[in-house]
Amino acid sequence: MSIAIASEREVKGNWRDFYEIAPQVEEAPGRFQVISFNWEEVQKPYTIAIWLLLAGIAKMVFHISKRVADTFPDSSLLIVVGLILGVLLKLSNVNDSIFNLEANVFFLYLLPPIIFDAGYFMPNRALFENFGSILVFAVIGTIWNCLAIGSSLYGLGLLNVFSIKFSIFEIFLFSALISAVDPVAVIAVFEEIHVNETLFITVFGEALFNDGITVVLYQMFRKFVLIGKDKLIPIDYFSGGISFFVIGLGGTAIGLFYAFIVSFITKYTDKVKILNPIFIFLIPYMAYLTGEMFGLSSILAIVACGMAMKQYVKGNITATAATSVKYFTKMLAQICETVIFMFLGLSTISSKHHWDLPFIVLTIIFCLVYRSIGVIVQCAILNRFRKQSFTRVDQFILCYGGLRGAIAFGLVVSMPNNIHAKSMFTTACIAVIYFTVFLQGITIRPLATYLNIEREAEEGPTMIQSVYMRYFDYTMAGVEDIAGQKGYNSIRDAFERLNATIFRPLLMRNQKPHQFDASKIIRAYTKITLKEAMEMACDIKPNINVPRKSKSVSDGLGVASSAYNNFEYLFDEKSEPNDPTNLRIELAKYMTSNENTEALYRMFSQLLDRKLRELKKDQSTMDENGDDIKEDYMAEFIKPGTSVSTIDLTDVGKLAPRSMSNPLRDSIRRRRRIARSQSMGNYI
Repeated sequence: MSIAIASEREVKGNWRDFYEIAPQVEEAPGRFQVISFNWEEVQKPYTIAIWLLLAGIAKMVFHISKRVADTFPDSSLLIVVGLILGVLLKLSNVNDSIFNLEANVFFLYLLPPIIFDAGYFMPNRALFENFGSILVFAVIGTIWNCLAIGSSLYGLGLLNVFSIKFSIFEIFLFSALISAVDPVAVIAVFEEIHVNETLFITVFGEALFNDGITVVLYQMFRKFVLIGKDKLIPIDYFSGGISFFVIGLGGTAIGLFYAFIVSFITKYTDKVKILNPIFIFLIPYMAYLTGEMFGLSSILAIVACGMAMKQYVKGNITATAATSVKYFTKMLAQICETVIFMFLGLSTISSKHHWDLPFIVLTIIFCLVYRSIGVIVQCAILNRFRKQSFTRVDQFILCYGGLRGAIAFGLVVSMPNNIHAKSMFTTACIAVIYFTVFLQGITIRPLATYLNIEREAEEGPTMIQSVYMRYFDYTMAGVEDIAGQKGYNSIRDAFERLNATIFRPLLMRNQKPHQFDASKIIRAYTKITLKEAMEMACDIKPNINVPRKSKSVSDGLGVASSAYNNFEYLFDEKSEPNDPTNLRIELAKYMTSNENTEALYRMFSQLLDRKLRELKKDQSTMDENGDDIKEDYMAEFIKPGTSVSTIDLTDVGKLAPRSMSNPLRDSIRRRRRIARSQSMGNYI
């Protein structure tokens, strides 16, 4: 009884505290009002809705004129709109807090969708093919820029060149944030230029991972500033150096862990498919928040989560849900990007500034000079180890593509208020962003055209080209294995085997472990090449007299099916032949018959035709749906209506190698002639 009374008093006390916070008495109206005006109740959500509406309308208006859209990047136009709105609000004597962007709002709500979009639509193959170069630019290049800019500004500060003095850790804090290359601005500019894949993925990957490294350096110097230079001991410097690796690797590990969770959960949502998008957006955001909670790199966490989860999640959801996820991801990223650049223009009016012309000019010069030095030196070293070297034009674009934007602005806003030079740092940061976005962003396109930079092809590869690329990958992996070297191809092949045997069956629905590709086309191709392999291994002459079968080749797939059934035990893991030597001899004798060999080729041709019809049907369905959001950023360069899945029979005949057997080559060319006489949309 006493416990119940005590709990009742506790509850009443809590409710009393609540009512002390809430309004005590609601004003009684004099008369009944049919319509009332309650602006205070909807002020915040209504203000947010207005901002989003203005941002969307502004971006829509920019693209009405093609000349304006081609000349000016979206980020520069949004900044101009923000400036205009800021001036109007300032003249209207509106409170600055309404249009002042807070650091928590930026890092917890606006930044995660942008970074997740970059990670989810990252072309993974192109990234890992250039991962070494990207890592060098992102890690070593960022550290070089931070230390070089900070040391130069600190040395000039000792000479009393600037109007406000600062400590060495304060200027390194500023140099860390000003070294952040913005992936949003880079993507926007480079997508319009359609640069080649290697250059695009290098700049984009560097900008994306550069943000994670920049935040790590920023947090390290921020802690040094808060502790104070006089209170720091050697163990603090050692801990700061260790934290650089712990924060980066820890954030990546968190992202991979949450990618495993979201993939595993979506595997069992076949009964409640409506929940799939919730998990796909919620769990990566939890990865970002977990990184923030533990003081690790939240940017690397959500990037790693988006990159790792993509292939497994797509296999667990329907095509409609996958399209919805793509559109919603792009929508969130575009909205947040638009709001950030508009607030960047507004902050020019609302923020406290300290104009120091020498500091601003020297900061811009140091950013350009030290980035150019870093890129040239790193490219000179990397070209010794790369198959495709960075040309001088590529190096110029790498130097010129270091655009600053949202990350630098968000970090300068979150600087501690006890730093006396914060207003000067804020002004210089905004000036650098304006310089890179307006001057470099506007001029990079005509410069790329003038320098005749290599562009990405607008047409995607055909299916035959993609198949041969896969053959080339496997061949290179085999060559590396024979040579006893572990290169990129061997690592990729090992991961694909591990993915096929463990990860995909564990994280995807209706996936079983398998050691080899059991598709009919591959199996047919293997059976065709088996004859040549056995002749080389067993020294069996191909001119052995074997009685011909009475069945004619013109009977079609019947002979091919018979040959297929006779040899199926060779590719069946469950079958164990008693005497492999005799079976191989019998197989070799069987394959000496031109009739049987041609039957296998006919089977392969018909299987290929059926696959082409399926691909054509899938492509027609995709074109009808009008899916204008591609699977990754590189696919955005491909002209609509062309993809890896589309193929013309005329290409098959052109790509048929001379060494191909006569029946298959003649069959392909015969079908090519028939295809020319029919409409372009029909397949045999």
